Amino acid sequence: MTDLGDHISPRPELLRMDRVDKIFNGDVTALKGMSLRVGEGDFISLLGPSGCGKSTALRLISDLLHPTSGRIIWSGGREVDDLGVVFQEPTLMPWATVAQNVWLPFRLRGKPYAEVKSAVLDALALVGLDGFQNSYPRELSGGMKMRVSIARAMVTRPRLILMDEPFAALDEITRFKLNDDLLKLKAAIGCTVVFVTHSVFESVFLSDRIVIMAARPGRVISELGVNAPYPRTDDFRTSAEYAGYTRQATDALRTAMGEAA
Repeated sequence: MTDLGDHISPRPELLRMDRVDKIFNGDVTALKGMSLRVGEGDFISLLGPSGCGKSTALRLISDLLHPTSGRIIWSGGREVDDLGVVFQEPTLMPWATVAQNVWLPFRLRGKPYAEVKSAVLDALALVGLDGFQNSYPRELSGGMKMRVSIARAMVTRPRLILMDEPFAALDEITRFKLNDDLLKLKAAIGCTVVFVTHSVFESVFLSDRIVIMAARPGRVISELGVNAPYPRTDDFRTSAEYAGYTRQATDALRTAMGEAA
């Protein structure tokens, strides 16, 4: 794997994908030899062409799918509250209030709302939705619905949050705002994030590591370290440093697409 950026000091390992293959229906190879080390506190973006297995990798880490071969190893083991997932769509329950939607991870663990109300309200405040706990999804904008989904994923304060293109359907201004807020949220709860995106610009702004994947079969071909300090602001988006990283990521993505051809 090629490191296109400066060396990043390794953090303690949270989990590792070790030569993972995933084959569907006996003959469709979604991933081949996928290896990835995720460190405590990393913000990793998986960047690659459509069909390269980015979403499949997230579903394997989340245990929604199981590897055909290879292993996914959590250092020290995995607890039930170690993981939160944000999908491409908010997937909210339309008949439930915002607070009831965010309560869902606790509810599935048998915890009554009264016991965890403060955690639910704190999560909503962190995503900028304090005061909306009694609203219903139909009353919210697309960006607000995604904020509810993020609050639900982080309400248990997981060690790892997996995000599968959560902002792809939003307008650019809303997307920029949610990118800013996501970095503030990560800093506030101290979690690790693995984030799927098709956007070079989004991956550079958010990540300290960008993992480039090629398709047919899906696999990691290179990695770019983004060593710009956090917090990141609009000044970073307009800097020469940002432009340089986006050029490197774009070149790596072109290589990935060429290998997929």
